[in-house]
Amino acid sequence: MPAYPAVLEPRAITNNFLKRYAGKRLMKKIGEILLETAGLSQEAIDQALKIQEVQGGKLGQILIRQKEIDELDLLKALGMQFDMEVVMSLPSEIVTDFTAKVSIGFLKKNRLVPVAMHDQMFIAVNDPYAFQSLDDLRNILKWNGVKTVLCPYPAIVKAINFAYDMTQDSAEEVMQDFDEEDTEALFSEIVETCDLLDDTSDAPIIRLVNLMFSQAVRDNASDIHIEPYQHSLKIRQRLDGILYDMLSPPKHVQSALVSRVKIMAKLNIAEKRLPQDGRIELKVANKEIDVRVSTLPTSFGERVVLRLLDKSSILISLNQIGIPEDRLKPFSEEIRKANGIILVTGPTGSGKTTTLYSALTSINTTDINIITVEDPVEYRISGIGQVQVNPKIDLTFASGLRSIVRQDPDVILVGEIRDTETAEMAIQSALTGHLVFSTLHTNDSASAITRLRDMGIESFLIASSINAILAQRLIRIICPHCKEDYTPDQEELAKLGLTSASPEDTKVYRGRGCVKCLHTGYKGRCGIFELMMMTQDMKRLVLKTADSNQIKQKAVENGMITLRQDGAMKVLQGITTIEEVFRVTHE
Repeated sequence: MPAYPAVLEPRAITNNFLKRYAGKRLMKKIGEILLETAGLSQEAIDQALKIQEVQGGKLGQILIRQKEIDELDLLKALGMQFDMEVVMSLPSEIVTDFTAKVSIGFLKKNRLVPVAMHDQMFIAVNDPYAFQSLDDLRNILKWNGVKTVLCPYPAIVKAINFAYDMTQDSAEEVMQDFDEEDTEALFSEIVETCDLLDDTSDAPIIRLVNLMFSQAVRDNASDIHIEPYQHSLKIRQRLDGILYDMLSPPKHVQSALVSRVKIMAKLNIAEKRLPQDGRIELKVANKEIDVRVSTLPTSFGERVVLRLLDKSSILISLNQIGIPEDRLKPFSEEIRKANGIILVTGPTGSGKTTTLYSALTSINTTDINIITVEDPVEYRISGIGQVQVNPKIDLTFASGLRSIVRQDPDVILVGEIRDTETAEMAIQSALTGHLVFSTLHTNDSASAITRLRDMGIESFLIASSINAILAQRLIRIICPHCKEDYTPDQEELAKLGLTSASPEDTKVYRGRGCVKCLHTGYKGRCGIFELMMMTQDMKRLVLKTADSNQIKQKAVENGMITLRQDGAMKVLQGITTIEEVFRVTHE
């Protein structure tokens, strides 16, 4: 333990505390305090007391369950009763030395966490009646005399998860324990509701897999790649769209590692010649994580890609998604029309599904019926019927869409138009009075027209059914902690089409690289958008079977802002870099 600084006068909650305050503040009951501070009625207190007589438990918790008060009301009352300070949040970074002496299970069970920083230290508790646990923690850490504060339970759990996530076994330590495959550990029971940070297994393979998942979740990675080579094994993670090296376990770990992941995904570990797909539901640091697993046989063993989706993440609204106002207004009008098709295009991982979900959320009201068919269902939205594609029982996009139109929908979302049958069904639905949302994998908005033609869709059907096409990409945002400005040269400006701009009068930004952004110079992502409206001019051009270049040229003449132009605007606004825009819009 480090040498901690001196602290303020303590107010420890111990048996001595009870003796010291006997006959003073503790004489006032919690119900009486809540009557004064939380605006409770005497009837609510009496009802809670009756429940307490029958079922037992603490009065404050019963009132929370009855939705008479919230946790903050109770904490304030307890603070008055015990003469304790109430803090609503804990520091994001704390000293984590205590993790070697105290188990994560003890802290979570007793709802308390020791907090030490450069200038202060205290113990945060959620239940001030946990006298024995608090005394035990003080004795273990030699923290006698350190003050105690009251804190909401979610803030305590977040601090606990941070501390133990930061101090997990390093990959090197785990690798040293790999002497031979522990087949018993491979087949150990997977408890889906168990938090990986709570896993105390000593088996190296389990610790390695848990480390891999927890590190990826901590870094907000979207994918994990397990890649076998002739004499090596590499694990990489995708952060903000770019792959970075994560771990490099020894080659002999490969079989056990892949088998463990396949068992977690309920795949056949004996089948190593065919590709397999599965999914894992995990809990890491109190986050519900849905993992899509894909295996592929290669010359040097099975390659595994894991797509991570945080199910607890909040779905952002259409106004927050980053579409500029000049495109947001017409797009918002299109998604409220009675019929037609709205297409969102872009490569895998460009945020198409998030945009469509945001659009659905903005129009989701009780007077319309919205049904989706997806692979997989990525967000659960209240009030919307969501169908999961299952090819094993012949539930495809096309067959699902065929059934959906018999469910009297007003709005239909098709996860992706992959084949001619799905495209024909989507167009037929649009022409018979439904509003259809879907995605296509094309480079820009104009290419969506030629892609549908390649599927065999007639030009007159395309022209009469499509309302608008939104193309998008995700670009990395410059890290705010190491952001600096510089003067670009003429060649850099020319890359973005800013030929008329003078380098001396133009200020752009870049990231130097720091610990906060893992020395990449970027932290987070935002979208760039290209909205092509199907005006009468555009429809006439489509009917003439014009190619994508002619369609794009006409759209630009009509005022369409391209992906590259939108990226250039974000460069001048200091959001991203010239190199990043050029990377994602390379033609």
